[in-house]
Amino acid sequence: MGFFDFLTEEIAIDLGTANTLIIHNDKVVVDSPSIVAMDRVSNKIIAVGQEANQMQGKTHENIKTIRPLKDGVIADFNASEQMISLFIKNIPSLKKRFFTPSLRMVICIPSGITEVEMRAVRESAERVNGKEVYLIHEPMAAAIGIGIDIMQPKGNMIVDIGGGTTEIAVIALSGIVCDKSVKIAGDVFTNDIIYYMRTQHNLYIGERTAERVKISIGSATEELENPPEDMSVQGRDLLTGKPKEILISYREIHKALDKSIIRIEDSVMETLAQTPPELAADIYNTGVYLAGGGSMLRGLDKRLSQKTELPIFIAEDPLRAVVRGTGTVLKNIERYKSVLIK
Repeated sequence: MGFFDFLTEEIAIDLGTANTLIIHNDKVVVDSPSIVAMDRVSNKIIAVGQEANQMQGKTHENIKTIRPLKDGVIADFNASEQMISLFIKNIPSLKKRFFTPSLRMVICIPSGITEVEMRAVRESAERVNGKEVYLIHEPMAAAIGIGIDIMQPKGNMIVDIGGGTTEIAVIALSGIVCDKSVKIAGDVFTNDIIYYMRTQHNLYIGERTAERVKISIGSATEELENPPEDMSVQGRDLLTGKPKEILISYREIHKALDKSIIRIEDSVMETLAQTPPELAADIYNTGVYLAGGGSMLRGLDKRLSQKTELPIFIAEDPLRAVVRGTGTVLKNIERYKSVLIK
């Protein structure tokens, strides 16, 4: 094998519903929205990532934008394969290569994924020249990325709120003791905002605008210590059909998101209820760790803390916690053999 080592490149991929991140040589080399723009006539991909994201909601009939992943799993096999392939080709150090190297990959997947969905991820990876493909569960990767020593006989609870799924898991001795994967996460929050605007203000807004509202003034509680300023939102008036602008506050967004957040709270409580008593005692001392983009919602940590009566910690750079963990596993594959699904 030694002689051919230079022909093999190692990459770690966090294949997310909202964003795809790739680590190569310990650096995040790709951090792009998981979206592709396709020409309907020729079925060729015109743009991928950030460029395709800017086209979303603004295309004419010959171009369609596709999000190949839904709820954390591959929904459009062909588009996802081309997307992964283009992302890998865009890695700066691989661009200069004369031929495509074979790849050793670690890819993270949601913990509630089925066998069929797992095979879809694996086959996608093999088609883009993946010679050795390892899979790892998302909460496990998040725990490693946060810096928890998962080998210890000690319970840790992770809540990873991504774009498509929220993964809740209790981890001890390099294994997941109990877990819950719910399809309520960032995308559902965005849809809640669109629905609220339609029903309360007769304003029809697009996905990108709703996403921007969520990031700018999204809140999980009504009482924030330093609340964001009101935001003006533009869309189409459903009564007159004219473009219209309104001002909204973070309190309204809290109302819009409330139902979905209650369901995440309930899932956390259910997982705590299934936890063995010895591990529950550990969690009482260590608290709960939040990762993923959804954990950046203002006041969410406070709200979960009130509900569970446990200390809640948000990972530093929560968006990259999962891919950092996947990268760590890639570097020490022998050490983490037990957590990988081969």
